[in-house]
Amino acid sequence: MLEESPTPESPLIRSLRTAVAAAPEDVPLRLHLAELLLSAGLHDAAVAEAAAALQHAPGDGAARELMARAMGMPAAPAPVARNTSTVADPVSGVESAAPEEPSHRAGFDWRAAEQEVGGIVEPRFVEPPLGADGSGDPGDAEAWEVSAPGVVRLADVGGMQEVKDRLEAAFLAPMRNPELRRLYGKSLRGGLLLYGPPGCGKTFIARAVAGELGAGFLSVSVNDVLDMWIGNSERNMHEVFETARRQAPCVVFLDELDALGAKRSRTQHSGMRNTVNQLLTELDGIDSAANEGVFVLAATNVPWDVDIALRRPGRLDRTLLVLPPDAAAREAILRYHLRDRPIEAVDLGRLVKETDGLSGADLAHLCESAAENALLDSVRTGEIRMIGTKDLLDAAKVVVPSTESWFAAARNVAMFANEGGMYDDLVTYLKKRRKL
Repeated sequence: MLEESPTPESPLIRSLRTAVAAAPEDVPLRLHLAELLLSAGLHDAAVAEAAAALQHAPGDGAARELMARAMGMPAAPAPVARNTSTVADPVSGVESAAPEEPSHRAGFDWRAAEQEVGGIVEPRFVEPPLGADGSGDPGDAEAWEVSAPGVVRLADVGGMQEVKDRLEAAFLAPMRNPELRRLYGKSLRGGLLLYGPPGCGKTFIARAVAGELGAGFLSVSVNDVLDMWIGNSERNMHEVFETARRQAPCVVFLDELDALGAKRSRTQHSGMRNTVNQLLTELDGIDSAANEGVFVLAATNVPWDVDIALRRPGRLDRTLLVLPPDAAAREAILRYHLRDRPIEAVDLGRLVKETDGLSGADLAHLCESAAENALLDSVRTGEIRMIGTKDLLDAAKVVVPSTESWFAAARNVAMFANEGGMYDDLVTYLKKRRKL
């Protein structure tokens, strides 16, 4: 065989390719495959695997070093090992017997391959064994999973000081100070409805409130409640609140309230109307002794589609508008999404100014796009480079704010359907931004 001809892929490499396809986010496994490809003289394939590893772990030094070696090494193939002694793989650390000659010229040592791969590829599914009495079946678990009190606090929410102040006054301060609450006659009756454009952090704020209260967090969506069988949806709704009562203190977070509590006048199916009725029943008992320590938060992008009965006093009577992040919040979000990426001389102040109006989700997409462009450029040129201000500004030019369509619809509601000042905060914001 001529020296300049590339070594064909060995059965071990093919096996590792299958394992990587089954676990594409396993960076050590992918780097192990890249090392074998590089040792076999398959430099282009090694570069591709190293680039994929960098996409999953941008700050991984081993992946960057391997890509540099793959781009700078000659094309002559090198054997995986030079003797038959036991060697340790530089990435996985798993020891295996090295073959004396390439596998295409001699019989392949499958036992050594099993030892080498066995410690890397984890099982894709783990099922606990059933006990003799049938215990351990997944059906024995709690139907609704309540997250333990989290470490996320309002201090972790960048900027958005007006939102924090409203939360403190309307929700958190009365909860934390029962003596003052009794002195001033402040009622705990009712819940809090967060509304605003999508991707602006309503769920994150709800988790931060749970962290401030030291309470568990039970997130409920329409998929968790609705059932095709008559009566099951109402039962599921009741079980949500029963679980919260058993594990109080607990924050019940009703995500996408417009789906769970849509206007009954527009609902054709009686099952959906009954589900809304059950939710109203559960909320009516929010200040009873049985519901002590159960706090209700809800979020929606379209509050005008929520049944009006849900927003009467004593239910979800407090509302809070969550708008696109302000300058301080945008800086915090950008720092968060760039923290593990290879960046250099990024003008964060300029980037914050250029991203006015983008949601948190838009900013995350912006950072992902900038990283993707830098990665592809590195693959094309063969030189690894850092992400700079230009990459981020170029990405900002092509990212369309996802909030624009929401404000177009909200503008009509603010102008023609603001009965009782329900959307005064929205009107104030639109006038400030000269959109009304």
